[in-house]
Amino acid sequence: MSEHTMKHHRRPYAGYEARTFLWQVSRDGKVGTITLNRPERKNPLTFDSYAELRDLFRGLVYATDIKVVVVTGAGGNFCSGGDVHEIIGPLTKMSMPELLDFTRMTGDLVKAMRACPQPIVAAVDGVCAGAGAMVALASDMRLGTAAARTAFLFTRVGLAGADMGACTLLPRMIGQGRASELLYTGRAMSADEGLQWGFFNALHEPQALAEATAQLAAQLAAGPTFAHGVTKKLLHQEWNMGVDEAIEAEAQAQAICMQTRDFHRAYEAFVDKRKPEFAGD
Repeated sequence: MSEHTMKHHRRPYAGYEARTFLWQVSRDGKVGTITLNRPERKNPLTFDSYAELRDLFRGLVYATDIKVVVVTGAGGNFCSGGDVHEIIGPLTKMSMPELLDFTRMTGDLVKAMRACPQPIVAAVDGVCAGAGAMVALASDMRLGTAAARTAFLFTRVGLAGADMGACTLLPRMIGQGRASELLYTGRAMSADEGLQWGFFNALHEPQALAEATAQLAAQLAAGPTFAHGVTKKLLHQEWNMGVDEAIEAEAQAQAICMQTRDFHRAYEAFVDKRKPEFAGD
């Protein structure tokens, strides 16, 4: 198979034109930032933005340039969840097959986020509620502020706390008892609770959040990105493995990574007493 036919499915995403949110790419082309951009409504999701986010994360599997994804919100809030008027209202008028089509689509967003090889960093300030809390939860890392209020609001609107994978993702992140309380009550988790419980990796002042996120994203983008993709894949797949299967999977994965040029670059840099410059291959 020629190099051309192998690569025809891959393409750069620097020029991607988003319709329902902002998409900005760092100067070096390695970090793509999604900004949910309806600040007057605290950045709610609509049917269209759900679908576009799902499709973007699915497409990023084939991106030749983007190494890290940042998700954030405009105007001091992250995301208020599904728009009451544009989603909640219409859902009350839908048939069961239509409803299942919608709930599967929202779950597909989480699946797409977990399946894309790029590490995803969520920068969370202010309101982070409902589906917005799930987008933060589905990310690989979360940086927050003292003002961050994370609420899995589903019971507040008469629905189950089981939404978009909440009942499996949240207990693994913060523990079964804590997750149960948040999912039953729908109350907001404070930023301090989120930090103590392992939901947030770190908290920053609101004016410092964007810079701290950019620094973390740049650090990740400068790393061995093929190996990062393998790390993300195994962090996800090993949920469904026994210990012996997981150790074997990691043996195979690491043997593959040992064939990369980045592994050789790191060794050569160590010998030369310099910092390695990874290229992602």
